[in-house]
Amino acid sequence: MRAFGQTAAKITIIGQGGARLALLRTKEAARAHVQHAYSLGLNYFDCAHSYWDGHSEEVYGDVLPQWRKELFMTTKSTKRTRKEAEEELHASLASLKTDYVDLWQMHGIQTQKDIDQIFAAGGAMEAFDAAKKSGKCRFFGFTGHYDPNIHVAMLNAYDKWDSVLMPLHAADPAYLSFEKIALPQAVERGIGIQAIKVFGNAFLTRVLNAEECLRYALSLPITATPAGCSTRGQLEDNVRFVQDFKPYTPEQMDEVRKRAVTAGPGGLQGPALEYWKVGGVWK
Repeated sequence: MRAFGQTAAKITIIGQGGARLALLRTKEAARAHVQHAYSLGLNYFDCAHSYWDGHSEEVYGDVLPQWRKELFMTTKSTKRTRKEAEEELHASLASLKTDYVDLWQMHGIQTQKDIDQIFAAGGAMEAFDAAKKSGKCRFFGFTGHYDPNIHVAMLNAYDKWDSVLMPLHAADPAYLSFEKIALPQAVERGIGIQAIKVFGNAFLTRVLNAEECLRYALSLPITATPAGCSTRGQLEDNVRFVQDFKPYTPEQMDEVRKRAVTAGPGGLQGPALEYWKVGGVWK
């Protein structure tokens, strides 16, 4: 477990990502998967209201309330106005069957327009601030995987973020790097840092094994990663990997990066591998 930024919360260094629950196809299978994640010791459960058309939150709400005080539950909102964000939080809490989330996040920040809308009069920031003051969320932050410079702009727009979520993986330093541009800014602020896409949406597993992918991300100055496991085998492997976790040395990090950049389609790198970033191209 690691401390979540400057908060008193501690979370397991891997969590269950809510988006991938959709790959389990049925709520019954997803509920069994989430219960198994808890039984293996995970206390960090990531979600968003938009995941699986709302079903991911419903699955969590069916399984996790009995252990609520032991868990760190997160959800996210894509809404940019106060009214819409408050409505979405109300729906999330109902689906999760809880009075509060530990972390509520402004989801999918991509452009300056998003930032302007969030901080405008009647913008989503008002909803997040009110939710924290009323106890409907303990902490709040933001997420995105599009442009590290926009992450920096968000960090600079407000000085009391509790967290940030960003893509961090072994191929990232080669193209429009969150590790180089946004991560140092987040570390300087001492906030909770969550890493996504640690497997490069599976592209990295062409040249690295799953343990190497996880070990790379967790060797960075982050809190945790909400790994998107969708099978029992993936979940159990990830738990086994992190139980034996030892940080890479700087030399080992460099060696893994060199292998990672050729993981894209046809050995391509940069925009062809990280198609989710600005300028990325799906191949």
